[in-house]
Amino acid sequence: MKNNIYHSLTNSKQKQKKSFAVLIDPDKVNDNSLKDTIALSVEASVDYFFVGGSLVISSYLDECIELIKSTCDIPVLIFPGSPSQVSKYADALLYLSLISGRNPELLIGQHVVSAPVVKQSGLEIISTGYMVVDGGAPTTVSYISNASPLPSDKNEIAMCTAMAGEMLGMKLIYMDAGSGARKAISENMIEKVSSCISVPLIVGGGITEPEKAYKNCKAGADVIVVGNAIEKDPKLIREISSAIHSIPAINV
Repeated sequence: MKNNIYHSLTNSKQKQKKSFAVLIDPDKVNDNSLKDTIALSVEASVDYFFVGGSLVISSYLDECIELIKSTCDIPVLIFPGSPSQVSKYADALLYLSLISGRNPELLIGQHVVSAPVVKQSGLEIISTGYMVVDGGAPTTVSYISNASPLPSDKNEIAMCTAMAGEMLGMKLIYMDAGSGARKAISENMIEKVSSCISVPLIVGGGITEPEKAYKNCKAGADVIVVGNAIEKDPKLIREISSAIHSIPAINV
């Protein structure tokens, strides 16, 4: 089984090299807007594209990924909102288990249904412990998942959830305040979670400015994901990427 993307994530973590992922929702782009985003991302040395959404009601997923792959060398990871969000054209798929909730369908149920299709896709499959944290506003992911988010001020719950996810074999932990969150995950919570796990930590949701991305990385995030803010202001790609990549890596 391929492990190219996972190896790049773990190698970057070892070197304390911070990465930036631009999140693209196929429902919110077309060929022209996507080409502009790709061009800005290449210029800004973006590390990854995450493609997906909580719904994806259009049929643009395959075309979206094919356009990215034909235009640049930035790896594409599917960030699925449902088992139907699989495309053979991507490089990898984040196989999300909603470990912050108590909905068995999103812990294992939908994975059982999707397993044959995912297995046959040929994608690199990366098991990911997905933790939704309260971002101060109802989000699509909370509604679709029928699960309450983790309280934003309960660091201990977040720490124990992340530890459990890692010990259950999750290769990544993804903390998300959700698209359109009024407040991003606190640096304090990121620091606490990062200190108690050894797998790469992805953080997204509510990050609207370079300073916040920088502070999240300094607190322990290995990958910063931004989507909603970039849809509103594409030039943030350059500014946020610069902030994240200003943090020096170490030689190991």
